Amino acid sequence: MAFKMLAVAGVAVFLAFVSEQAASQGAGAGGLNQVCLGCICEAASGCNTTIGCVGDICGPFHITWGYWSDSGKPTLNGQPASDNNAYANCVNDAYCAARAVQGYMEKYSQDCNNDGTINCDDYARIHYLGGYGCGGALEKRYENAYYNCRNSFAQ
Repeated sequence: MAFKMLAVAGVAVFLAFVSEQAASQGAGAGGLNQVCLGCICEAASGCNTTIGCVGDICGPFHITWGYWSDSGKPTLNGQPASDNNAYANCVNDAYCAARAVQGYMEKYSQDCNNDGTINCDDYARIHYLGGYGCGGALEKRYENAYYNCRNSFAQ
């Protein structure tokens, strides 16, 4: 129970952190709201905004260079996308990383679980499995973290 409360608190802090940015950017892909972004972040890293880069993944959303590139290469503070550190600077910043997730979902949005609706469950799958593999099986830790977060915000 304490873990669930801590996870909800962490997502709430993240949501407060990105809500102004997300509102100014619009919702992006349908169903990709602040709660959805927060739960994807929670599932990816526990929404650890200080994680940095580990191997080829960076930031609280665990974004690779290829993912960032597919998302449209958003940058931090107008930095040219061609700069060597533009990728790492963006995906290690919660605002910019959320924009990368939005761009990726706009590109790859699809009904991954074949339930007739494109929603956050599909976006969580696209984020973890990629735009062309989202019908596959999720790793249990990610899946459990995502659903625990999502369910904590359900009515």
